[in-house]
Amino acid sequence: MLLSPDQKAAFDRDGYLFFPGHFSGAEIALLNAEVPALYARREAYNVREKGRDAVRTNFAAHLYSAPFARLARHPRMVRPVQELLGEKLYMHQFKINGKMAFEGDVWQWHQDFGTWTNDDRMPEPRAMNIAVYLDDVNEFNGPLMFIPGSHKQGVLEAGHDLKTTSYPLWTIDNALITRLVERAGGKNGGIVAPQGPAGSMLVFHSCLVHASTSNLSPWNRVSVYLSLCAVSNHIRRFKRPEYIAHRDFTPIECLGDDCLLRQSPVELPWAQGMPASALQTSLEEIAVAA
Repeated sequence: MLLSPDQKAAFDRDGYLFFPGHFSGAEIALLNAEVPALYARREAYNVREKGRDAVRTNFAAHLYSAPFARLARHPRMVRPVQELLGEKLYMHQFKINGKMAFEGDVWQWHQDFGTWTNDDRMPEPRAMNIAVYLDDVNEFNGPLMFIPGSHKQGVLEAGHDLKTTSYPLWTIDNALITRLVERAGGKNGGIVAPQGPAGSMLVFHSCLVHASTSNLSPWNRVSVYLSLCAVSNHIRRFKRPEYIAHRDFTPIECLGDDCLLRQSPVELPWAQGMPASALQTSLEEIAVAA
């Protein structure tokens, strides 16, 4: 898949692109069938909502689940980001976010690069997210919200919120969010929430300010996020466990466009369990060859 000049211009202006219904019902059914068993596991890589059993985020499923390993190499997911960044990519993070019915908690206003640079020492925002909806997303089930054009502001001042939810984030205060929304159009487009059927796909810049409200509806809003980084821009510190911030900087090689339905063979290095090394962390910065 190649992006048109208009799509590239829209991404530069707004910081995101939305592709409704980009994956077929059959492809999404294969992925959805895998989620309950993944969420049922009592493993460190399943982060549950604060005080609840519902899964907030499942990390690194591409290392132990064949359908998600194929998705991690899908040309519809990888090539748009590769085209925008102009370089081979590696998987910085892979997660299945479960904004579950009645239980899905908020994600505070933040930039993903804020966490990637503060915690992982990623040098530049030459990384971005690409997401696919596993459920229909509507105005009621906690859709992702963006402030269009906010990526143009660079890395914003943020505080490390360790209390609001079960997952720490570098979050942006309300006063700055108010100014960003007004700059983007206030009530006339200052906040957008792309909604669409299961199978829809989002691409968004790592500096784009985003958030989501809690899900008080009876409908799940599960989405898969690939955080793809230019290989030359790989992280320099392993402060977070490997199941959250990956340390394998090997460039991703895409499978065929039919890889999900054809069930292309893939390697699953964590199929027999997550290695103990994936829990090890360090505050030292790694040496980078000149």
